[in-house]
Amino acid sequence: MQKKFPRALLLFYILVAYVFIQFCWWAYSLVQLNSEIYNLKLEILTMAHEGSPELLIEKANLDQKLYSRIWMVLGEGSVFFILLAVGVWQTLQSFRKEVSLARQQKNFLLAVTHELKSPIASVKLYLQTLQKRELEREKQNEILARAIADTDRLGSLVENLLLATKIDRSDYTLYFEELNLSDLIAQIIATHPENTRLKTEIQPQIKMQADKLAFTSVVVNLLENALKYSEQNVVVKLQRDKNILLSIIDNGSGIPDEEKEKVFEKFYRIGNEDTRKSKGTGLGLYIVKNLVERHNGTINIKNNHPAGSIFEIEFSL
Repeated sequence: MQKKFPRALLLFYILVAYVFIQFCWWAYSLVQLNSEIYNLKLEILTMAHEGSPELLIEKANLDQKLYSRIWMVLGEGSVFFILLAVGVWQTLQSFRKEVSLARQQKNFLLAVTHELKSPIASVKLYLQTLQKRELEREKQNEILARAIADTDRLGSLVENLLLATKIDRSDYTLYFEELNLSDLIAQIIATHPENTRLKTEIQPQIKMQADKLAFTSVVVNLLENALKYSEQNVVVKLQRDKNILLSIIDNGSGIPDEEKEKVFEKFYRIGNEDTRKSKGTGLGLYIVKNLVERHNGTINIKNNHPAGSIFEIEFSL
């Protein structure tokens, strides 16, 4: 497969070529100016020894022409250096973006490799255990439940990958219908593998026009994110006043203020994938933000004192 030529490097080569051409033109202009200045000065010195008014007027015209040529070249040089500075700044910005994207993609590939490899290896081990050993029915059911949980985890990963691709291509169609959000969230929590850690404060009969699959993806991704970074219980609140407000509250390590906008970027995860212990691909919050916005909602991250984060989604009625 042919490697894609980096845009930052291409911009750098174009800038170098432009600088070289401009420098040659500027140097040529200086040579021409020096020649003109020399000739004009000779004429001015010659006229200085003449005393007629016509020669004095001509001398003044030559002086004016000399000064105008000097200011013209100085102006061209200033524009050149301004364009050079702007070009260098834009190239550096583009290069930083390319480096950041390359780092995020590397982290994403490392994460996806781990996330795919782990459940596949676990399911294989469970099946081999069932194949080679005679186990009691209770133990068999326990192993099967773990295998199903791992396949669900694998399915969720694949679903997020497909969903992120559709969002990028803008071909993900939402099918809006009137949903009872109170019942839907309660059902999601009841079927979640870690539902014992999920506490709810849900007002009944809160309804809105929404896509069921998309809204489910939003809730599941937020729950997974909260449970991943918090060892304590996670609180899910749903309430309605002027608008509908959904809050996911955890008591984890929290998110620094400078990272709160970045966590919604594609592939972005806090820290480095080589040393990060928590699982994930950096797609969950990216998907959440896009789906919330397509439901005409907003999502914000607040600090949960003394520790943790509050992901707050507001939908206009």
